[in-house]
Formats: sequence, C-alpha cells, structure tokens
Amino acid sequence: MPTLLVACGVSLVIIGRQIDISVGSQFAVCSVFAGLLAAKSFSIALVLAMSIGIGAALGAINGALVAGLRLPSIVVTLATMVTWRETLRWQRQGEFVNLPDGIQWMGLTQSVGQCVVTGTALIFLALMAHGTKYLAAGRFVYAVGSDAEAARLAGIRPQLVTFATFVLVGVLTGLAAMMNVVQSPQVDPKSGTGLELKAIAAVVVGGVAISGGRGSLWSVFAGLLLLACISPALTHLHVQPYWEKAIQGAIILLAVVADGLRSRKGNR
Repeated sequence: MPTLLVACGVSLVIIGRQIDISVGSQFAVCSVFAGLLAAKSFSIALVLAMSIGIGAALGAINGALVAGLRLPSIVVTLATMVTWRETLRWQRQGEFVNLPDGIQWMGLTQSVGQCVVTGTALIFLALMAHGTKYLAAGRFVYAVGSDAEAARLAGIRPQLVTFATFVLVGVLTGLAAMMNVVQSPQVDPKSGTGLELKAIAAVVVGGVAISGGRGSLWSVFAGLLLLACISPALTHLHVQPYWEKAIQGAIILLAVVADGLRSRKGNR
C-alpha cells in the first residue's frame, strides 16, 4: 500500500509532463527520520506530521528547481535522488533504526493495523481520483500536461501547478514512509531502493501517457496490482527474482515507445 501512494503522486507529476525519480530516496529519508523520532518516544501523530513535512520539503526543493529555475525534471530529480541517498548512507553507515514496541502497527493488532494502512491508502486514492476528475486544481494538472502555453493563456499558472505536484508527491511519499515504518520493528536506511522504478512502471502500465495530459489514477491502481503479480509468477516459474526489475524496466521502455508512436500518429 505505501507504493500505491507514491505511484499516485508520481502519476500526477507525469500527467503534468514532468518526472520524479527521487521518490525512493525521499522515502528512505522520511522513513529514517520517522524511525529516529519514534525511537525517542515522540507520539505517533507528531512522527506522522514530521514525516509528511520532511517529504513536502524534499518535494518543494525539486519543485523550486524545476518550476522556479525551469531546469529539466529528469536532471533535477536524478541529482536529488543521489544526494539524499548518499547523504543518508553517510549518516547511518547502514545502521538500522530500532523502533519501540508501541510504534508497530500504531499500537494495534497486526490485522487491525493492516486494515488501517490499506484503508488509508485506498481513501487517498479515491480522494485524489475524485479531485483530478472534478476539481479545478486537478484539471489544471491535465491542462498543463497537455499544453502548458495554452494553459497559461487560459489563466492557469503552469509553474505553480508544477511546483504543487512535486510538493504533493513529497507529501504522499512522507505518508507512505510512515506506513512503512509501522509495519516493521526496524527501519532499513536502504528502504525505498527501486521504489521509483516500481511506481513509474505502475503508472505507465495503468495507461498514463509519458508525454503528459492523459491518465487515470484508478488505472494506476490496476497497473500496480498487475505488477504485483510479477514476483509470484517468477517464483512459480523458478526464475531468479532480479528479473523483476528487468521486466519493470522493459515495461517502461515499451510504454515510452508506444506513447511516442501514438503521438506521431496523432500529429499526422
């Protein structure tokens, strides 16, 4: 379920004709900070707020560089991905964060805690799907992704929309990190490795156009469920598990090719 929240945020960034490949590193930073705060016996509510706040701040950095300085999002998020990950590696030296007993499953039983985590993710999915379809702010993202100049002439501020989508993906990543923290007695500083690949793969499998302007969050959910079948299928077929990432990469490549061919056909 944490991956679902991250995928929803990444889908909005892609619909807005940008990309964020730093979500895995953001996830790790938020997870470790949340774990350190929890280890100091801060309340779950405060830990959650701080995790979301850190995610929003990291997203705002990306947004300011992309929207404010108009730098390519692929370059900016590649740089921040490496920066956050290596800084965390230097700070923690691979050391796990041990959590107190009360933080796991938020002090609830495992079955109830799992229901809370799953329900929270699905509620956010439903709210965001509704917002992108019926709220003006959601439609602005599609308008900017389809044609930023036309959106500007219509009174929309494309740079503000872009900044907001990066902040939102940071908020969702911070929330997802907290969901990850409550599921384990320890926090791994390497958590979130490969998360960006999985999220982007789910987005493109769900039919979101890499070129921006098209896509549905409910379809992203379906894409994530489809990708979740890869690992069990590989196990059943006695295939090495590292092929999972290779398959995800191939899916992204095919989606990019298909989107390019569709765009070329539409321009004729």
